[in-house]
Amino acid sequence: MDRADSCRRAAYEAVADVEPPALHDRIETTLTEASMVPGVLTLESAATTADGRAVADSERSGETDRGRTQRRGRDGDRDSDALATQAAGVQLIYEGLRLTRSLAHDEPWAAEGNGDDESDLAILAADILVARGFYLLARTDAAGKAVRTVQKFGRDQTRRDAVADRSRAAAAGADGEPAPDDDEARAIDANLERDILELAVRTGAAAVGDAPSQRLLATAETLAETVGTSFPPAADCLADLDPMPSEQSLEDPTTDRATSATDP
Repeated sequence: MDRADSCRRAAYEAVADVEPPALHDRIETTLTEASMVPGVLTLESAATTADGRAVADSERSGETDRGRTQRRGRDGDRDSDALATQAAGVQLIYEGLRLTRSLAHDEPWAAEGNGDDESDLAILAADILVARGFYLLARTDAAGKAVRTVQKFGRDQTRRDAVADRSRAAAAGADGEPAPDDDEARAIDANLERDILELAVRTGAAAVGDAPSQRLLATAETLAETVGTSFPPAADCLADLDPMPSEQSLEDPTTDRATSATDP
């Protein structure tokens, strides 16, 4: 999948200078094994938003299909690298938060021996992935949404810890109440994938200077309900997500809203 390859290459480039080599290898392995769904959805959202706006603009100006195609080709060559970089930013933030979530659920430092070198590399890798993702999005209209995504992740994990504590207490008979269903904890965890998909959609739309359509936001929500707490390969997950410029016409209510792409 070409777009997945573009996202992965841009992500590799963003962490190419990480040292020492063992830490760099740990991060690169994470990216090699990762599903590129967040990054690819960012690219797809930009394409869908740009196509919809181009159709609306050409309808106003009377531009022909051939003229629109030629103009998009020139613009696409110029903007593709910048867009891939922003897609990589979304991907890096997700990988860092996903790794943080995994470490929080199974704390290697709580075990006898207080963890090992791999555990230390993992937490450093998580911090660097998030930090580099922020750096790539820092000067974009999606920066605020990226910050809110990470903040919400922190609140969700605090809430999940409380759920786990209640569950352990109930299992031990400390309060006489039934243990909370594991579904509650899984639903809290799945908020990360849900929020990252929304971040991808908003980042892609913001990259072409617009807010995402309601259709794109609904697509992100539908994907979130499908994937749960892990993404399948992008080629499988996004196989049916094709740009549909005809669906974002002049009558689309999102074209009339004075809404920032960084809205929550």
